[in-house]
Amino acid sequence: MLPLLNAEQLREADAWTIAHEPIASIDLMERAAIRCVEWLGAHRGRLFEGTAIADQPYLVLCGPGNNGGDGLAMARILSASGHPVRVCSPFGSLRSSSDNALNRRRLEDSGATSVGSSQEGGPPQTLPGEVVIDALFGTGLSRPLQGDQRQFVQRLNAQESTIVSVDLPSGMFPEDNAQNDFEAVVRASWTLTFQVPKLAFLLPDSMPFVGSWDVLHIGLDAAFIAQQNSPYLVPGLGDLRYFLPLRPSHAHKGYFGHALLMAGGHGMLGAAVMAARAGVRSGVGRFSVHIPQGGREVLQAVVPEAMVLADRDPDELTELPDLERFSAVGIGPGIGTAPNAAKCLKNLIQTARVPLVVDADALNILAEQPTWAAFLPEGSVLTPHPGESDRLFGPSRSPFERLQKARKFAQRQRVVVVLKGARTATCAPDGRVFFNLTGNAGMAKGGSGDVLTGLLTGLLAQGMSALTAAMVGVHLHGSAGDFAAADRGQYAMTANDLPNYFPNAFRALRGQ
Repeated sequence: MLPLLNAEQLREADAWTIAHEPIASIDLMERAAIRCVEWLGAHRGRLFEGTAIADQPYLVLCGPGNNGGDGLAMARILSASGHPVRVCSPFGSLRSSSDNALNRRRLEDSGATSVGSSQEGGPPQTLPGEVVIDALFGTGLSRPLQGDQRQFVQRLNAQESTIVSVDLPSGMFPEDNAQNDFEAVVRASWTLTFQVPKLAFLLPDSMPFVGSWDVLHIGLDAAFIAQQNSPYLVPGLGDLRYFLPLRPSHAHKGYFGHALLMAGGHGMLGAAVMAARAGVRSGVGRFSVHIPQGGREVLQAVVPEAMVLADRDPDELTELPDLERFSAVGIGPGIGTAPNAAKCLKNLIQTARVPLVVDADALNILAEQPTWAAFLPEGSVLTPHPGESDRLFGPSRSPFERLQKARKFAQRQRVVVVLKGARTATCAPDGRVFFNLTGNAGMAKGGSGDVLTGLLTGLLAQGMSALTAAMVGVHLHGSAGDFAAADRGQYAMTANDLPNYFPNAFRALRGQ
Protein backbone atom coordinates (compact mmCIF):
# COMPACT_ATOMS: atom_id res chain seq x y z
CA MET A 1 0.00 0.00 0.00
CA LEU A 2 1.27 3.44 -0.89
CA PRO A 3 0.54 5.97 1.89
CA LEU A 4 -0.34 9.59 1.10
CA LEU A 5 1.72 11.77 3.43
CA ASN A 6 0.95 15.29 4.61
CA ALA A 7 3.44 18.15 4.38
CA GLU A 8 4.91 17.56 7.84
CA GLN A 9 5.37 13.83 7.21
CA LEU A 10 7.08 14.58 3.89
CA ARG A 11 9.52 16.94 5.62
CA GLU A 12 10.22 14.25 8.21
CA ALA A 13 10.84 11.66 5.46
CA ASP A 14 13.35 14.04 3.83
CA ALA A 15 15.08 14.67 7.14
CA TRP A 16 15.19 10.96 8.06
CA THR A 17 16.69 10.04 4.69
CA ILE A 18 19.27 12.82 4.91
CA ALA A 19 20.29 11.66 8.39
CA HIS A 20 20.22 7.90 7.85
CA GLU A 21 21.22 7.23 4.21
CA PRO A 22 23.16 9.47 4.82
CA ILE A 23 23.00 12.09 2.08
CA ALA A 24 23.43 15.86 2.05
CA SER A 25 20.25 17.82 1.40
CA ILE A 26 21.78 19.47 -1.66
CA ASP A 27 22.56 16.01 -3.08
CA LEU A 28 19.00 14.83 -2.43
CA MET A 29 17.82 17.91 -4.32
CA GLU A 30 20.18 17.03 -7.17
CA ARG A 31 18.75 13.51 -7.25
CA ALA A 32 15.21 14.93 -7.53
CA ALA A 33 16.26 17.26 -10.35
CA ILE A 34 17.93 14.41 -12.26
CA ARG A 35 14.77 12.27 -11.98
CA CYS A 36 12.67 15.13 -13.35
CA VAL A 37 15.02 15.70 -16.27
CA GLU A 38 15.05 11.97 -17.01
CA TRP A 39 11.24 12.01 -17.04
CA LEU A 40 11.22 14.95 -19.46
CA GLY A 41 13.51 13.03 -21.79
CA ALA A 42 11.40 9.89 -21.63
CA HIS A 43 8.09 11.70 -22.27
CA ARG A 44 8.98 14.15 -25.01
CA GLY A 45 6.66 12.41 -27.46
CA ARG A 46 3.65 13.01 -25.19
CA LEU A 47 4.51 16.60 -24.32
CA PHE A 48 6.36 18.17 -27.19
CA GLU A 49 5.02 16.96 -30.52
CA GLY A 50 6.76 18.39 -33.54
CA THR A 51 9.86 19.61 -31.69
CA ALA A 52 13.29 18.12 -32.33
CA ILE A 53 14.62 16.51 -29.16
CA ALA A 54 17.89 18.45 -29.12
CA ASP A 55 16.12 21.77 -29.68
CA GLN A 56 13.43 21.50 -27.00
CA PRO A 57 13.41 24.86 -25.15
CA TYR A 58 12.43 25.31 -21.52
CA LEU A 59 11.36 28.24 -19.37
CA VAL A 60 12.09 27.37 -15.74
CA LEU A 61 10.24 29.42 -13.12
CA CYS A 62 12.03 29.27 -9.76
CA GLY A 63 10.82 30.40 -6.36
CA PRO A 64 12.98 31.17 -3.32
CA GLY A 65 12.61 27.86 -1.45
CA ASN A 66 13.71 24.30 -2.03
CA ASN A 67 11.11 23.82 -4.76
CA GLY A 68 12.86 26.64 -6.61
CA GLY A 69 16.17 24.92 -5.84
CA ASP A 70 14.87 21.83 -7.69
CA GLY A 71 14.08 24.06 -10.65
CA LEU A 72 17.50 25.72 -10.65
CA ALA A 73 19.20 22.33 -10.63
CA MET A 74 16.95 21.18 -13.49
CA ALA A 75 17.82 24.29 -15.49
CA ARG A 76 21.55 23.59 -15.10
CA ILE A 77 21.21 19.92 -16.09
CA LEU A 78 18.97 20.71 -19.08
CA SER A 79 21.33 23.43 -20.27
CA ALA A 80 24.33 21.09 -19.94
CA SER A 81 22.42 18.63 -22.14
CA GLY A 82 22.21 21.21 -24.92
CA HIS A 83 18.68 22.49 -24.46
CA PRO A 84 17.89 26.21 -24.74
CA VAL A 85 16.94 27.19 -21.18
CA ARG A 86 15.60 30.45 -19.80
CA VAL A 87 15.36 30.92 -16.04
CA CYS A 88 12.97 33.37 -14.39
CA SER A 89 13.11 34.02 -10.61
CA PRO A 90 10.28 36.50 -10.12
CA PHE A 91 10.34 36.87 -6.34
CA GLY A 92 13.92 37.95 -5.73
CA SER A 93 13.00 40.02 -2.70
CA LEU A 94 12.12 36.88 -0.76
CA ARG A 95 14.87 35.14 1.21
CA SER A 96 16.27 32.05 -0.49
CA SER A 97 16.86 28.73 1.24
CA SER A 98 20.49 27.69 1.56
CA ASP A 99 20.18 24.91 -1.04
CA ASN A 100 18.37 27.27 -3.39
CA ALA A 101 21.21 29.81 -3.06
CA LEU A 102 23.84 27.13 -3.70
CA ASN A 103 22.08 25.93 -6.84
CA ARG A 104 21.78 29.52 -8.03
CA ARG A 105 25.57 29.91 -7.78
CA ARG A 106 26.04 26.60 -9.62
CA LEU A 107 23.77 27.84 -12.39
CA GLU A 108 25.94 30.88 -13.09
CA ASP A 109 28.49 28.91 -15.12
CA SER A 110 25.86 27.13 -17.23
CA GLY A 111 24.53 28.30 -20.56
CA ALA A 112 21.08 29.10 -19.17
CA THR A 113 19.75 32.61 -19.79
CA SER A 114 18.32 34.65 -16.91
CA VAL A 115 15.15 36.58 -17.76
CA GLY A 116 12.85 38.80 -15.72
CA SER A 117 9.10 38.97 -15.36
CA SER A 118 6.96 40.64 -18.00
CA GLN A 119 5.99 44.28 -17.69
CA GLU A 120 2.52 43.14 -16.57
CA GLY A 121 3.98 41.20 -13.64
CA GLY A 122 3.70 37.76 -15.16
CA PRO A 123 6.18 35.35 -16.69
CA PRO A 124 7.93 36.29 -19.92
CA GLN A 125 6.01 35.32 -23.01
CA THR A 126 6.81 31.72 -23.90
CA LEU A 127 8.67 31.05 -27.12
CA PRO A 128 7.34 28.66 -29.79
CA GLY A 129 7.45 25.10 -28.44
CA GLU A 130 8.81 26.21 -25.07
CA VAL A 131 7.74 24.12 -22.08
CA VAL A 132 7.33 25.85 -18.73
CA ILE A 133 8.77 24.21 -15.62
CA ASP A 134 6.85 25.40 -12.56
CA ALA A 135 9.17 25.33 -9.53
CA LEU A 136 7.82 28.39 -7.74
CA PHE A 137 6.34 27.00 -4.51
CA GLY A 138 6.14 23.50 -3.05
CA THR A 139 4.34 21.86 -0.13
CA GLY A 140 5.16 24.52 2.47
CA LEU A 141 2.26 26.89 1.77
CA SER A 142 -0.40 27.33 4.46
CA ARG A 143 -2.36 30.21 2.92
CA PRO A 144 -3.32 31.27 -0.61
CA LEU A 145 -0.87 33.22 -2.73
CA GLN A 146 -1.55 36.93 -2.67
CA GLY A 147 -0.36 40.14 -4.25
CA ASP A 148 2.33 39.90 -6.93
CA GLN A 149 2.60 36.12 -6.45
CA ARG A 150 -1.09 35.66 -7.17
CA GLN A 151 -0.87 37.98 -10.17
CA PHE A 152 2.13 36.07 -11.53
CA VAL A 153 0.28 32.76 -11.37
CA GLN A 154 -2.83 34.23 -12.98
CA ARG A 155 -0.82 35.56 -15.91
CA LEU A 156 1.04 32.26 -16.22
CA ASN A 157 -2.26 30.37 -16.52
CA ALA A 158 -3.54 32.89 -19.06
CA GLN A 159 -0.69 32.00 -21.44
CA GLU A 160 -2.09 28.46 -21.81
CA SER A 161 1.41 27.02 -22.09
CA THR A 162 2.46 23.42 -21.51
CA ILE A 163 3.35 23.48 -17.81
CA VAL A 164 5.17 20.76 -15.88
CA SER A 165 4.93 21.39 -12.13
CA VAL A 166 7.62 20.07 -9.80
CA ASP A 167 6.26 18.19 -6.76
CA LEU A 168 3.01 20.22 -6.58
CA PRO A 169 1.36 22.90 -8.73
CA SER A 170 2.45 26.18 -7.18
CA GLY A 171 -0.17 27.67 -4.89
CA MET A 172 -1.83 24.33 -4.14
CA PHE A 173 -2.06 22.87 -0.64
CA PRO A 174 -1.07 19.20 -0.52
CA GLU A 175 -4.31 18.06 1.18
CA ASP A 176 -7.39 20.21 1.82
CA ASN A 177 -7.87 23.12 -0.58
CA ALA A 178 -11.29 24.21 0.68
CA GLN A 179 -9.84 27.51 1.94
CA ASN A 180 -7.56 28.02 -1.04
CA ASP A 181 -7.96 30.49 -3.89
CA PHE A 182 -7.83 28.48 -7.11
CA GLU A 183 -7.28 31.70 -9.07
CA ALA A 184 -3.83 31.61 -7.43
CA VAL A 185 -2.95 28.00 -8.29
CA VAL A 186 -0.91 26.99 -11.33
CA ARG A 187 -2.93 24.90 -13.78
CA ALA A 188 -0.38 22.24 -14.69
CA SER A 189 -0.38 19.96 -17.72
CA TRP A 190 1.70 17.44 -15.77
CA THR A 191 2.85 17.24 -12.16
CA LEU A 192 5.99 15.32 -11.19
CA THR A 193 5.82 14.49 -7.51
CA PHE A 194 8.38 12.74 -5.33
CA GLN A 195 8.08 9.31 -3.74
CA VAL A 196 4.35 9.44 -2.90
CA PRO A 197 1.35 11.25 -4.40
CA LYS A 198 -0.46 14.00 -2.53
CA LEU A 199 -4.06 13.76 -1.33
CA ALA A 200 -4.91 16.87 -3.37
CA PHE A 201 -4.13 14.91 -6.55
CA LEU A 202 -7.14 12.69 -5.82
CA LEU A 203 -9.80 15.21 -4.77
CA PRO A 204 -12.19 16.62 -7.40
CA ASP A 205 -11.70 20.32 -6.67
CA SER A 206 -7.90 20.24 -7.01
CA MET A 207 -7.50 17.47 -9.61
CA PRO A 208 -8.01 19.80 -12.63
CA PHE A 209 -4.97 21.85 -11.57
CA VAL A 210 -2.69 18.82 -11.23
CA GLY A 211 -3.20 17.55 -14.76
CA SER A 212 -1.67 14.13 -15.33
CA TRP A 213 0.84 13.12 -12.69
CA ASP A 214 3.70 10.73 -12.13
CA VAL A 215 5.49 9.67 -8.96
CA LEU A 216 9.29 9.85 -9.21
CA HIS A 217 11.29 7.81 -6.72
CA ILE A 218 14.21 9.74 -5.26
CA GLY A 219 15.34 7.26 -2.63
CA LEU A 220 13.45 8.50 0.41
CA ASP A 221 13.54 5.83 3.12
CA ALA A 222 10.78 3.36 2.18
CA ALA A 223 10.63 1.78 5.64
CA PHE A 224 10.20 5.18 7.29
CA ILE A 225 7.40 6.10 4.86
CA ALA A 226 5.62 2.78 5.46
CA GLN A 227 5.62 3.45 9.19
CA GLN A 228 3.88 6.81 8.90
CA ASN A 229 0.39 6.93 10.33
CA SER A 230 -1.56 8.05 7.28
CA PRO A 231 -5.25 7.18 6.90
CA TYR A 232 -5.00 7.69 3.13
CA LEU A 233 -3.66 4.83 1.02
CA VAL A 234 -3.41 3.76 -2.61
CA PRO A 235 -3.42 -0.04 -3.02
CA GLY A 236 -1.13 -1.44 -5.69
CA LEU A 237 -1.87 -4.20 -8.15
CA GLY A 238 0.03 -6.64 -5.97
CA ASP A 239 -2.15 -5.80 -2.97
CA LEU A 240 -5.38 -6.27 -4.92
CA ARG A 241 -4.16 -9.41 -6.69
CA TYR A 242 -3.53 -10.95 -3.28
CA PHE A 243 -7.12 -10.19 -2.23
CA LEU A 244 -8.68 -11.93 -5.25
CA PRO A 245 -9.16 -15.56 -4.18
CA LEU A 246 -8.14 -18.49 -6.34
CA ARG A 247 -10.86 -20.76 -7.72
CA PRO A 248 -10.20 -24.36 -6.61
CA SER A 249 -10.38 -26.88 -9.42
CA HIS A 250 -12.73 -29.12 -7.41
CA ALA A 251 -15.29 -26.36 -6.71
CA HIS A 252 -18.93 -26.30 -7.84
CA LYS A 253 -21.34 -23.37 -8.11
CA GLY A 254 -22.40 -23.64 -4.49
CA TYR A 255 -18.80 -22.97 -3.48
CA PHE A 256 -18.95 -19.39 -4.83
CA GLY A 257 -22.05 -18.07 -3.10
CA HIS A 258 -25.52 -16.96 -4.06
CA ALA A 259 -26.20 -13.24 -4.57
CA LEU A 260 -29.57 -11.48 -4.55
CA LEU A 261 -30.18 -8.18 -6.32
CA MET A 262 -33.33 -6.16 -5.59
CA ALA A 263 -33.68 -3.66 -8.41
CA GLY A 264 -35.88 -2.13 -11.07
CA GLY A 265 -39.16 -0.31 -11.28
CA HIS A 266 -41.49 1.25 -13.84
CA GLY A 267 -39.33 2.96 -16.46
CA MET A 268 -36.13 1.86 -14.69
CA LEU A 269 -35.74 -1.78 -15.71
CA GLY A 270 -32.47 -0.88 -17.42
CA ALA A 271 -30.86 -0.29 -14.02
CA ALA A 272 -31.73 -3.84 -12.98
CA VAL A 273 -30.50 -5.27 -16.29
CA MET A 274 -27.11 -3.51 -16.10
CA ALA A 275 -26.59 -4.47 -12.47
CA ALA A 276 -27.54 -8.08 -13.20
CA ARG A 277 -25.24 -8.27 -16.23
CA ALA A 278 -22.40 -7.15 -13.99
CA GLY A 279 -23.34 -9.53 -11.20
CA VAL A 280 -23.30 -12.66 -13.32
CA ARG A 281 -19.76 -11.77 -14.49
CA SER A 282 -18.45 -11.30 -10.93
CA GLY A 283 -17.47 -14.94 -10.42
CA VAL A 284 -20.42 -15.65 -8.13
CA GLY A 285 -21.89 -19.16 -8.24
CA ARG A 286 -25.53 -18.12 -8.53
CA PHE A 287 -27.15 -14.72 -9.07
CA SER A 288 -30.86 -14.03 -8.46
CA VAL A 289 -32.79 -10.84 -9.17
CA HIS A 290 -35.94 -9.73 -7.39
CA ILE A 291 -37.71 -7.46 -9.88
CA PRO A 292 -41.26 -6.15 -10.46
CA GLN A 293 -43.48 -8.67 -12.23
CA GLY A 294 -43.52 -6.53 -15.38
CA GLY A 295 -39.76 -6.91 -15.83
CA ARG A 296 -39.59 -10.71 -15.65
CA GLU A 297 -39.52 -11.41 -19.40
CA VAL A 298 -37.10 -8.57 -20.11
CA LEU A 299 -34.57 -9.76 -17.55
CA GLN A 300 -34.84 -13.42 -18.52
CA ALA A 301 -34.28 -12.52 -22.18
CA VAL A 302 -31.34 -10.17 -21.62
CA VAL A 303 -29.58 -11.88 -18.69
CA PRO A 304 -30.40 -15.60 -19.02
CA GLU A 305 -27.74 -16.54 -16.45
CA ALA A 306 -29.71 -14.78 -13.69
CA MET A 307 -32.61 -16.39 -11.85
CA VAL A 308 -35.66 -14.15 -11.67
CA LEU A 309 -37.79 -13.75 -8.54
CA ALA A 310 -40.77 -11.65 -9.65
CA ASP A 311 -42.64 -9.42 -7.24
CA ARG A 312 -46.46 -9.57 -7.17
CA ASP A 313 -46.66 -5.96 -8.31
CA PRO A 314 -46.06 -5.28 -12.02
CA ASP A 315 -44.30 -1.93 -11.53
CA GLU A 316 -42.53 -1.81 -8.15
CA LEU A 317 -41.03 -3.88 -5.37
CA THR A 318 -43.43 -4.51 -2.50
CA GLU A 319 -42.06 -7.58 -0.67
CA LEU A 320 -38.96 -9.48 0.33
CA PRO A 321 -38.15 -12.94 -0.98
CA ASP A 322 -36.94 -15.61 1.42
CA LEU A 323 -33.41 -14.49 2.33
CA GLU A 324 -32.12 -17.72 3.84
CA ARG A 325 -30.33 -18.98 0.74
CA PHE A 326 -28.43 -15.79 -0.10
CA SER A 327 -24.91 -14.86 1.01
CA ALA A 328 -25.17 -11.15 0.06
CA VAL A 329 -27.94 -8.79 -1.05
CA GLY A 330 -27.74 -5.67 -3.22
CA ILE A 331 -30.58 -3.15 -3.30
CA GLY A 332 -31.31 0.18 -4.91
CA PRO A 333 -30.86 0.52 -8.68
CA GLY A 334 -34.12 1.79 -10.15
CA ILE A 335 -36.40 0.90 -7.22
CA GLY A 336 -37.66 4.47 -6.65
CA THR A 337 -38.37 6.06 -3.28
CA ALA A 338 -42.12 5.44 -2.97
CA PRO A 339 -43.53 3.96 0.27
CA ASN A 340 -43.41 0.35 -0.95
CA ALA A 341 -39.73 0.65 -1.85
CA ALA A 342 -39.02 2.21 1.54
CA LYS A 343 -40.89 -0.63 3.25
CA CYS A 344 -38.80 -3.19 1.36
CA LEU A 345 -35.57 -1.53 2.42
CA LYS A 346 -36.66 -1.28 6.05
CA ASN A 347 -37.67 -4.93 6.14
CA LEU A 348 -34.41 -5.95 4.47
CA ILE A 349 -32.32 -4.04 7.02
CA GLN A 350 -34.28 -5.57 9.88
CA THR A 351 -34.26 -9.11 8.48
CA ALA A 352 -30.96 -9.65 6.65
CA ARG A 353 -28.23 -11.62 8.38
CA VAL A 354 -25.81 -11.14 5.50
CA PRO A 355 -24.00 -8.00 4.29
CA LEU A 356 -25.84 -5.61 1.99
CA VAL A 357 -24.80 -3.41 -0.92
CA VAL A 358 -26.91 -0.24 -0.70
CA ASP A 359 -27.00 2.06 -3.72
CA ALA A 360 -29.00 4.64 -5.65
CA ASP A 361 -32.66 4.95 -4.54
CA ALA A 362 -31.98 2.85 -1.45
CA LEU A 363 -29.44 5.48 -0.35
CA ASN A 364 -31.97 8.25 -0.91
CA ILE A 365 -34.51 6.38 1.22
CA LEU A 366 -31.87 5.91 3.90
CA ALA A 367 -31.18 9.66 3.82
CA GLU A 368 -34.86 10.31 4.51
CA GLN A 369 -34.84 7.76 7.37
CA PRO A 370 -31.43 8.35 9.04
CA THR A 371 -32.17 6.19 12.10
CA TRP A 372 -32.32 3.07 9.92
CA ALA A 373 -28.57 3.25 9.25
CA ALA A 374 -27.85 2.08 12.80
CA PHE A 375 -29.43 -1.29 11.95
CA LEU A 376 -27.45 -2.00 8.79
CA PRO A 377 -25.73 -5.41 9.02
CA GLU A 378 -22.08 -5.01 9.92
CA GLY A 379 -19.92 -5.34 6.83
CA SER A 380 -22.43 -3.74 4.49
CA VAL A 381 -21.28 -1.51 1.63
CA LEU A 382 -22.82 1.86 0.72
CA THR A 383 -21.97 3.37 -2.68
CA PRO A 384 -23.00 7.06 -2.84
CA HIS A 385 -22.04 9.52 -5.54
CA PRO A 386 -21.44 13.12 -4.31
CA GLY A 387 -25.12 14.13 -4.46
CA GLU A 388 -26.26 11.02 -2.59
CA SER A 389 -23.44 11.53 -0.12
CA ASP A 390 -24.58 15.05 0.70
CA ARG A 391 -28.13 13.83 1.22
CA LEU A 392 -26.97 10.96 3.40
CA PHE A 393 -24.21 12.60 5.45
CA GLY A 394 -25.21 16.27 5.21
CA PRO A 395 -24.14 18.98 2.73
CA SER A 396 -20.41 19.54 2.29
CA ARG A 397 -18.60 22.67 1.22
CA SER A 398 -15.69 20.79 -0.34
CA PRO A 399 -14.65 17.30 -1.46
CA PHE A 400 -12.31 17.09 1.55
CA GLU A 401 -15.17 17.76 3.96
CA ARG A 402 -17.36 15.23 2.11
CA LEU A 403 -14.61 12.64 2.48
CA GLN A 404 -14.32 13.28 6.22
CA LYS A 405 -18.08 12.84 6.67
CA ALA A 406 -18.01 9.57 4.75
CA ARG A 407 -15.09 8.37 6.93
CA LYS A 408 -16.93 9.19 10.13
CA PHE A 409 -20.12 7.48 8.94
CA ALA A 410 -18.17 4.32 8.05
CA GLN A 411 -16.53 4.31 11.48
CA ARG A 412 -19.73 5.04 13.39
CA GLN A 413 -21.91 2.47 11.60
CA ARG A 414 -19.18 -0.16 11.06
CA VAL A 415 -19.81 -0.26 7.32
CA VAL A 416 -17.79 0.43 4.19
CA VAL A 417 -18.58 3.61 2.24
CA VAL A 418 -17.55 3.72 -1.42
CA LEU A 419 -17.53 7.43 -2.26
CA LYS A 420 -17.78 7.34 -6.04
CA GLY A 421 -15.97 9.79 -8.28
CA ALA A 422 -13.05 10.21 -10.65
CA ARG A 423 -10.79 8.76 -7.94
CA THR A 424 -13.26 6.68 -5.94
CA ALA A 425 -12.48 6.58 -2.20
CA THR A 426 -13.31 3.46 -0.20
CA CYS A 427 -13.78 4.36 3.48
CA ALA A 428 -13.20 1.52 5.94
CA PRO A 429 -14.73 1.09 9.43
CA ASP A 430 -11.27 1.63 10.98
CA GLY A 431 -10.94 5.11 9.45
CA ARG A 432 -8.62 4.25 6.57
CA VAL A 433 -9.40 5.45 3.04
CA PHE A 434 -8.28 3.59 -0.07
CA PHE A 435 -8.17 5.49 -3.38
CA ASN A 436 -8.68 3.86 -6.76
CA LEU A 437 -6.62 4.91 -9.79
CA THR A 438 -8.46 3.02 -12.57
CA GLY A 439 -11.29 4.45 -14.66
CA ASN A 440 -11.82 7.37 -16.99
CA ALA A 441 -14.27 10.11 -17.95
CA GLY A 442 -16.04 7.81 -20.43
CA MET A 443 -17.61 6.14 -17.38
CA ALA A 444 -19.30 9.39 -16.30
CA LYS A 445 -22.66 8.24 -17.68
CA GLY A 446 -25.90 6.94 -16.26
CA GLY A 447 -25.78 3.29 -15.29
CA SER A 448 -22.12 3.03 -14.29
CA GLY A 449 -23.10 2.94 -10.63
CA ASP A 450 -25.66 0.19 -11.27
CA VAL A 451 -22.92 -1.91 -12.85
CA LEU A 452 -20.74 -1.39 -9.77
CA THR A 453 -23.61 -2.47 -7.49
CA GLY A 454 -24.05 -5.75 -9.34
CA LEU A 455 -20.32 -6.43 -9.30
CA LEU A 456 -19.93 -5.65 -5.59
CA THR A 457 -22.93 -7.80 -4.67
CA GLY A 458 -21.45 -10.74 -6.57
CA LEU A 459 -18.01 -10.33 -4.98
CA LEU A 460 -19.46 -9.98 -1.49
CA ALA A 461 -21.55 -13.12 -1.99
CA GLN A 462 -18.37 -15.11 -2.64
CA GLY A 463 -17.24 -14.58 0.93
CA MET A 464 -14.95 -11.59 0.54
CA SER A 465 -14.91 -9.12 3.39
CA ALA A 466 -16.76 -5.88 2.70
CA LEU A 467 -13.53 -3.89 2.50
CA THR A 468 -11.83 -6.38 0.20
CA ALA A 469 -14.88 -6.65 -2.08
CA ALA A 470 -15.10 -2.86 -2.28
CA MET A 471 -11.43 -2.29 -3.11
CA VAL A 472 -11.25 -5.13 -5.64
CA GLY A 473 -14.64 -4.28 -7.15
CA VAL A 474 -13.90 -0.59 -7.60
CA HIS A 475 -10.58 -1.43 -9.25
CA LEU A 476 -12.15 -3.99 -11.61
CA HIS A 477 -14.99 -1.62 -12.47
CA GLY A 478 -12.56 1.14 -13.43
CA SER A 479 -10.25 -1.25 -15.23
CA ALA A 480 -13.16 -2.52 -17.34
CA GLY A 481 -13.90 1.11 -18.14
CA ASP A 482 -10.31 1.62 -19.30
CA PHE A 483 -10.51 -1.42 -21.57
CA ALA A 484 -13.84 -0.18 -22.94
CA ALA A 485 -12.42 3.29 -23.60
CA ALA A 486 -9.40 1.84 -25.39
CA ASP A 487 -11.69 -0.25 -27.60
CA ARG A 488 -14.69 2.03 -28.14
CA GLY A 489 -13.57 5.50 -27.11
CA GLN A 490 -14.73 7.55 -24.13
CA TYR A 491 -17.48 9.32 -26.07
CA ALA A 492 -19.28 6.28 -27.48
CA MET A 493 -18.79 3.75 -24.67
CA THR A 494 -21.79 3.15 -22.40
CA ALA A 495 -22.30 1.74 -18.92
CA ASN A 496 -23.84 -1.35 -20.50
CA ASP A 497 -20.50 -1.99 -22.24
CA LEU A 498 -18.64 -2.35 -18.94
CA PRO A 499 -19.62 -5.96 -18.05
CA ASN A 500 -18.34 -7.07 -21.46
CA TYR A 501 -14.86 -6.01 -20.36
CA PHE A 502 -14.87 -7.63 -16.94
CA PRO A 503 -12.99 -10.65 -18.37
CA ASN A 504 -10.20 -8.29 -19.46
CA ALA A 505 -10.18 -6.62 -16.05
CA PHE A 506 -10.01 -9.90 -14.13
CA ARG A 507 -7.21 -11.21 -16.34
CA ALA A 508 -5.25 -7.97 -15.97
CA LEU A 509 -5.59 -8.08 -12.19
CA ARG A 510 -4.39 -11.66 -12.23
CA GLY A 511 -1.39 -10.56 -14.30
CA GLN A 512 -2.45 -12.66 -17.27
